[in-house]
Amino acid sequence: MIVIEGTVRLPPDRIETARPAMEAMIRASRAEAGCLDYAYSLDLMDPGLVRVTERWESREALKAHFATSHMAAWREEFSTLGITERSLRLYEAEPEAI
Repeated sequence: MIVIEGTVRLPPDRIETARPAMEAMIRASRAEAGCLDYAYSLDLMDPGLVRVTERWESREALKAHFATSHMAAWREEFSTLGITERSLRLYEAEPEAI
């Protein structure tokens, strides 16, 4: 399993403007083959900091995700939304134990 963890930052006053684009990205990503989870959350102590958490079945699924039209559309939104920082890390993890 592949885990992506990180943050993006945008001006706090742009959060509500960014919400529809973020929701569209989450919905489309969660519908992809190989996506186990895809979430954004707002940091309550650091306005404008959005925490990113993704889980993918494989590197191949993640690679396919990077090639999607919704990923391209999301990246095009960065300057419009004022996203100034991105810090994402990839980890390989064991699947969840049942």
